[in-house]
Amino acid sequence: MKILISADMEGVCGVTSWAQVTPVEYGGRASGEYERARLQMTREVAAAAQGALAAGASEVIVADSHHGMRNILGELLPSGTRLVSGNERPLGMMQGVDEQGVTAAFFVGYHARAGTPRAVLAHTWNGLVQDVRLNGRSTGEFGLNAWIAAHFRVPVALVTGDDIAVAQVRAELGEHVEGVSVKTSLSRYAATNLHPGDACERIEIAARIATGHAPTLPAYEVNAPTRVEIDLAGSARLDLVTHLLPNVERLGNFTVAYTAADALDGFRMFRLVNKLAEVDQDF
Repeated sequence: MKILISADMEGVCGVTSWAQVTPVEYGGRASGEYERARLQMTREVAAAAQGALAAGASEVIVADSHHGMRNILGELLPSGTRLVSGNERPLGMMQGVDEQGVTAAFFVGYHARAGTPRAVLAHTWNGLVQDVRLNGRSTGEFGLNAWIAAHFRVPVALVTGDDIAVAQVRAELGEHVEGVSVKTSLSRYAATNLHPGDACERIEIAARIATGHAPTLPAYEVNAPTRVEIDLAGSARLDLVTHLLPNVERLGNFTVAYTAADALDGFRMFRLVNKLAEVDQDF
C-alpha cells in the first residue's frame, strides 16, 4: 500500500503572509520567513509520512506542490519516502497518484478556495482564478486534485491546513476524510496557530488513522463528461483564451467554459486556460 502526499504551503502552521511562501528568486523577501515556513512545511509532511508508514504503508510518495515545487527539504523526510520535486509536471500537484499501488492521497498544508471570507491566504491556482466549477459545483485546488485522484480510483484520506480549508474539503469530499486544523483563520492575513510541534503530532496521529481506513474509502465522484466553468480576473485575458482555444467558450464578462471527457482532459485544458490567461500584454 502506497500513500501519495500532495503538499502545499499556505496551509502550514504559522503561515499567514505571501512573504512566507514566496522564495527569494520569485520576488520573496530575504528575511528568513520563507526558510522557516519551508522547514515547517517539511516537518508537517514528514509527520504525515511517518504516520502512514507506522500504520502499514509500504511507501510514501511526496509531491512538493507549492509554487516552483522545490520547497521540501528531502533529507528531513523519513526513510521509505520518495520526493517528487520540480514544476511543469504532467499531473501537477498530484504527480505520482497514477503509480500502481497508490491506495490514498493526503492533502497537507492546503488552503481554502478563492474568495472564501476570513480564510487565510485563500486562493485558487495562480490568483487569476476567481472560481472554478465542476458540473456547477464551486471548488478549489483540492477539488481539482481530488478529481485527478478519482480518475485513478484513489480517494483522499487526510487534509491538513487552516480550519476553513479543512471544513471545505470535508464538506465536498466527505466526512470520512480525516482533518487536522493547524491554525484558525482570523482574516486573509491572520490566524491563531498551534505550536508547530503540536501541529506535527496531530498530523502524525491523523495520518495513522487515515492510512488504516484508506482501503475502504470512496473516491471523489464527478460525473463525466464534466462541464468546467472558470471565472478569471480580466476580460482581455478571456479574449485570448477563447481566440486560441476553439473548444473553450465565453459565457460572460469574466467566465469561460468547456466540456471535459474525463479528469485528465479537464485538467490539461484548465492548465492551458491559465497559461494563456497569464498573458496580458499589448504586443
